[in-house]
Amino acid sequence: MAKGLRADHSDTDAACRALVTALGEAGVLDPTSSEDGGFDVRKLCLARETLARHDGLADFAFAMQGLGTGAITLFGAPGQKATWLPRARAGAAISAFALTEPGSGSDVAANTMTATRDGDHFVLNGEKTWISNGGIADVYTLFARTGEAPGAKGMSAFIVTPDLPGFEVAGRLDAIAPHPLATLRFSDCRVPASAMIGAPGQGFKIAMSVLDVFRPTVAAAALGFARRALDEALRRVTSRHVGGAPLFDLQMVQGHIAEMALDVDAAALLTYRAAWARDSGAPRVTREAAMAKLFATDQAQAVIDRAVQLFGGEGVRSGSAVETLYREIRALRIYEGASDVQKVIIARHALGALEGG
Repeated sequence: MAKGLRADHSDTDAACRALVTALGEAGVLDPTSSEDGGFDVRKLCLARETLARHDGLADFAFAMQGLGTGAITLFGAPGQKATWLPRARAGAAISAFALTEPGSGSDVAANTMTATRDGDHFVLNGEKTWISNGGIADVYTLFARTGEAPGAKGMSAFIVTPDLPGFEVAGRLDAIAPHPLATLRFSDCRVPASAMIGAPGQGFKIAMSVLDVFRPTVAAAALGFARRALDEALRRVTSRHVGGAPLFDLQMVQGHIAEMALDVDAAALLTYRAAWARDSGAPRVTREAAMAKLFATDQAQAVIDRAVQLFGGEGVRSGSAVETLYREIRALRIYEGASDVQKVIIARHALGALEGG
């Protein structure tokens, strides 16, 4: 794993491929899937926290191996599991989760991509965008409308490979923290009916079940970024001198450090509560996962911002540790449910608890 963490990031695609290979060879990807249909979410969280603390792209590579095959782990048929899970864990197949569309992000029920039954196949038409690992993945879990019912109940999940006719990488997307991202276009793309994951119309349930598992791990990644920022800040304020004394001697600086440490510990408690609840057998941890993701990502942003401030001009130097963290953390407040969406989820659960007595 150490060798993989030193991958050259100047070529993002090549770096991700190298990281997936290295993580697989080291056994680090083992918690990302299991043929028995279960996850140890605390292991996933610990891995993401550790990787994010050292290298954001390594965390991304790890997370996508789990998210991309999560639907197969939870709902896949034995043959689907046997085909893809060992390869993904070994780092021999890169995986992706194709849910977002140009006209719908967090509002998954508004997806419009269609999968029309034609004999022993489904025909896919539509676009997906902001797909992590888009363009380099060997297998995609894709969600499309099969029409069993309106809204959320009319979607299904499919296993799709990029070699299928009608599958096109329509464009690559650049972000402030480089990751492989793409828009995918499907034009009369035929997939075998056997590629469906679970039952027809279960797509929304499958997607939400996968996110229930992986939202706490997003919080864990944010926690790893925040811990690194706190460590960097502490080194800075104890080595940098102002007026003949360490910067840390200023009470205002001590206040910043105290707030950073408080935010880190509070985020850790919410993150691992959600993971523990899921591992303890709770059927859904939507509320706990939303709280963990919202708080940990928002507070990590604040911790990193304070670290940049404490570094002064050095904090905005391109390539410095805290500048890199500043770019890395921002996307975590958007993907897998933006912060505002998490607030809606939490509020609805609070209202439901009141109405339920």
